[in-house]
This record gives sequence, C-alpha cells and structure tokens, in this order.
Amino acid sequence: MDSTLRIVLTLLAAAVVVVVICRQLKLPPLLGYLIVGIAVGPNALGWVPASSDVDHLAELGIVFLMFTIGLEFSLPRLIAMRGLVLGLGGAQVGVTAFACAAVALGAGHLVGVGIGWQAALVLGCALAMSSTAILAKTLADRLELNSEHGRRIIGVLLFQDLAVVPMLVLALALAAPAGDLPATLAMALAKIAVVLVLLLKLGQPLMRRWFHLVARQKSAELFVLNVLLITLGLACLTASMGLSLALGAFVAGVLISETEYRFQVEEDIKPFRDILLGLFFVTVGMMVDVPWIVRHLPLVVAVLLAMLAVKALVLVGVLAAMRTDSGVSLRVALALSPAGEFGFVLLALALGKGTLSMSVMQPVLAAMVLSMIAAPFIVEHSEHLVRRWRGSDWMSRAMQLTQIASQTMVADRHVIICGYGRSGQNLARLLEAEQVPFFALDLDPVRVREAAAAGEHVVFGDAARREVLQAAGLARARALVISYADVNSALRILELVHQLRPELPVIVRTVDDSDIGRLKAAGAAEVVAEMMEGSLMLASHALLVLGVPLGRVLRRIRSAREERYGLFRGFFHGESDHPGESGEDVFLHSVALVRGSSAIGRRLGDLGLDELLAEVSAIRRRGARDLHPAPETELREGDIVVLRGDAAAVAAAEIRLVQGA
Repeated sequence: MDSTLRIVLTLLAAAVVVVVICRQLKLPPLLGYLIVGIAVGPNALGWVPASSDVDHLAELGIVFLMFTIGLEFSLPRLIAMRGLVLGLGGAQVGVTAFACAAVALGAGHLVGVGIGWQAALVLGCALAMSSTAILAKTLADRLELNSEHGRRIIGVLLFQDLAVVPMLVLALALAAPAGDLPATLAMALAKIAVVLVLLLKLGQPLMRRWFHLVARQKSAELFVLNVLLITLGLACLTASMGLSLALGAFVAGVLISETEYRFQVEEDIKPFRDILLGLFFVTVGMMVDVPWIVRHLPLVVAVLLAMLAVKALVLVGVLAAMRTDSGVSLRVALALSPAGEFGFVLLALALGKGTLSMSVMQPVLAAMVLSMIAAPFIVEHSEHLVRRWRGSDWMSRAMQLTQIASQTMVADRHVIICGYGRSGQNLARLLEAEQVPFFALDLDPVRVREAAAAGEHVVFGDAARREVLQAAGLARARALVISYADVNSALRILELVHQLRPELPVIVRTVDDSDIGRLKAAGAAEVVAEMMEGSLMLASHALLVLGVPLGRVLRRIRSAREERYGLFRGFFHGESDHPGESGEDVFLHSVALVRGSSAIGRRLGDLGLDELLAEVSAIRRRGARDLHPAPETELREGDIVVLRGDAAAVAAAEIRLVQGA
C-alpha cells in the first residue's frame, strides 16, 4: 500500500474514533485532533511519521481558517462593539504579549536557555491568544453569550481574530537577521498596504460582478470551484509577494463578505475548512514529544501555571482600570487564560522559519495543549471560584435579585415571559391588550435598557436560575412562557418550575417538532413548534388560493390544531376572564392531589368523571406528562390532574377528586 494512502487512512480512522468520543463527552473536536496527533505521531506510537505532504495539507487548513475569519468580518459589528473589541481586546493582546515575552526572556536567563528577543516576542504573541472555538461553544452551552462577562470575552476574541494577520506578518519579519529587521518589517507593511488598498478598493466591485456571472450559471459545482479558486489564488498572490498565504485568504474572505453570496460561500467552504483545519491540529499534536514531557513534567507544569497566571493577572488589571465589576473581571480572566488555536499557527510558522528552536517550543507547546484541554472545565467551575474568592460578588447578585423582586413585588396572577426578543415582545403586546399583567426576563442588556426606558416590564436576569425565577414572582405567577427556541435552556427552566411550582402551566417555543417529546416529558403544558405553525399558515393560504371556502379552511386549520395541541380546546381561566365571550365555554383547571384526596389509589376510569361531562386532558407526575391518560391509570399523591370542561363540570370533578362526593 502506498505510504501516503496509509498515512491518510491512519489519520482518518484515529480522528473518527477520537472525535466521536469527544462529541460524546461534549468536548470540542479540536481537542480530539490534538490528541490524535499526540497519540499517532512520531514521538508516541509512531504510526504516522513527520511528512512534508501532511505539513502542506495543514497549511491549507490555516488558509481556510483565515478565509473564514475574513468572511465573518463585519465592520458595522466592529463599530458597534468598538469599546470592547478595540479597547479591551487591544489592551489584552498588547499587554499580555509583552508581559509573556518579558517572562519568557527572564525564565530563559534563569534556566540558562538562550531565548532571543525575537523568539520571546513570538512566544508572547502566541500565548496572548485564546480559543474562539472552545470559548464560544462553552459560553453558548451555558447561555452566557449575552452576559456581562460573555460580551467582554467575545469582544476580546474578535480582536484576537483580527490581530492574527499583523502577528503573522510580524512573525515572518522577525525571522530576518536582526540588522535587516527594520527594513524587512517596513517592506512587509508597505506590501500589505498596497495589497489591501488595491484589492479592497478595486477588488470589491469586480468580485461582486464575477460572482453574479458565476451564480447565473446555476451550477453548485462551478460555484464551489470558484470559491476555491478565489481563496487559493489570492493566497498564492500574497505568498508570491513575500507575505503569508493566510493574509491572501483573509483578504479573499473580506472581499466576499461584502457580497450577497457570503452565507452560501460559508456553507460551501465549511467541509474543506473543518477537515484541513483538523489535519493542522493533528500535525500540531504530532510535534508534542510525550517522553520529553514526562521527563520534564515539572517544567511543563511551571510553564502552564505561569501562562495562566500572567494572562489572568493582566486581564484583571486591565478590567480594573476600566472600572469593571470584580466578579465579571475574574470570570473574563479565568475564561481567557488558556491558550488558543492561533497560538499554534504562530508557533508552527516561527519553527519553520527558524525563529524558535524545538527545545524552547516543546514545553510551551505542551503547556498550551494542556491549557486548551482544561479550558472547558475552567469555565465550568469559574462561577464557584469567583464566588469563593470574591464575597462582593454575592452582593452584586443580591442587588440584581432585589431589583427584580422590587419590580414584581406587587405583581400577582401575572405571566412570566422568559426572553424578550421578537416573539416575547409580540406576546407582551397581546397580553397588554387583554390587560393581563406580565413580567419579562432577558439577558441582552441593550434590549433590556431600551425596553425598560420605554416603560415596559422587563429586567436583566437569567430565567434558568432558581433565585431569579423566585424573585420574578414564580410563586404568584399564573403561567410561564419560554419565548426563545433553546431546548437546553427550556429543559433547565422546566426542571426548576417542576421543583418550585409543579402545577404552573409552562408554554415553550421550539423550532420544529423533534424535541416536543423531551419538553413535554419535562413538564411543558404545551410546545409550540414554529415549523408546524408555518405549515398551517402555508396550507391555509394555499387552500384559499385554490378556491376552498374560508369557513371550511378555518375548520380544517382548527381541527389540525386541536389534534396537534392537546390543550387547544380550552384554556386556564382567571378572575378577569369573561365566560362565553369566545363562543364556547371550555375551561382548563389543574387539581393537585394532596395527602387525603379521595382519588389517591383509585383508577381514573372508576371515578366516573365522564358522567359529570368533565374530561381529564393530562396528568403530570414527577415532571412526566401524559396527554392521553388511560382509564386504568392509578392516581397517586402528588399528581397534577388537568381537567377540561365547562365551569360546572370542572367544579364538580374537582370536588370528586378531592372529597369523593
């Protein structure tokens, strides 16, 4: 078998197995690729030797990574977040890079390893980076992207993405002899300026026209080939001018980002980027010398702790200078202290150009890999660490809860809206029109500030936290609505509601019907699927266009909804409701079977509720919900029985369930 084919098959097999394991453990695939490289590389099992062919493929991974960064570059977003991106991000990268470089120089002199200032500066730039892939996913899973610390973390990561291009240029220039460095750097900057002016000024209109021409051919194959041509062509152009391949790929991404084909290009290029970038991280892992690390484990641990400490202290100091809350500062510092994927790009370039020696790079590389493996766990436990280290954070949280509680103190029989986006705001307007009191929680501070200034009942708060729900008056609420489509967050809120108010009806919004079973099993009174409602609206308009009478269309849609939504034929009434105004007097009423209730231990069919013209639409037991309970169902203490019928039937059925009359 050809050696190249054997290497590819070995890497593919190992990557598939390890990435599947990482997915099962909810760890980023990036860590899986690093582990594959460490395991199968020449310094461990030796299944894959160091090869120039693999290195060339890895370079393509960097090219497509930089292309994606350029594609996602948004000048309006940069302007909107300029305080966090340019201010905080610039300070973090600049101060951290020089601090780490100074520590590297000092440590080199202490241990007798000669580290030049060029190598120290490259190390400082590499260590200043943090992992966008790991942190963005972890924050999204924890629903913290819009939190105070989450927005600062994302702002810093955005600046780091932009800083990679000048850092790559600097790393190339530092490889020149010390005497030629000023001239080399000046020439590189001049070339970059010329390339950017020509391509961005003249290239944008040409790019748009060219993509229009290609798109008119209506060929997916041609479209993908064109994207590859543009990306690799501009990368080769900048490389031929003595600059990096990555710079040309970045410029290509920026050019295409200004066209209407941006999102299609992003989807088409994603498979190439992910596969080749994964291969790049495999090659990074192959450079890790496991036997060497075992022999010099104290040194590796010292480098790891020094990196985490320096980066965290720099961020705490920068945020303190910006008068940021100490709890937020600590969360940001802990999250950004591990290394990032762009650090490996800089180290690999510096090693290839001879700026760094393998003896200097090895402990730093090992420490970076270990820090990235630990990154999700650091973020996961940062909350506990912050509360333990900073008692004042409790005071900040308490003030937030006090603000929420003070606004909901007089609220009674209100609706709690979790999320105040478009769906939440539309619901609030309808509730307000019907004079139903409501109170909304949202994690977007800009949205909260704008809405609160307009006099709307919304405050900043995480609905997935027990104390926030309690402060929002959950004990007095009439219903709770989760208006945003996030299944994991909805499940967390449902669990809390089940613990605090098991009888409270919760309505959940979701994108499609794939998670309806999980949400209802967790206790949702109803799950509204956007895809289902969109299909019904599409069907109703189609039937009207086909000439079906309006009355028949409305009956069809209503019948479909009644079949789809178990509670659609009734609703939970309150004091302000006026029976009969909707044309049908159907009530829903929840009855909790407490100790001593007559129905406990009896089968549903033996109670004779149908004789009273009352129907049991659902039974909720320990968070699980049965929409179609069988007559053989035996009722237990703690069950929530949802009755449907008119006022008299529901009242008589409740008496029979509780008193047995």
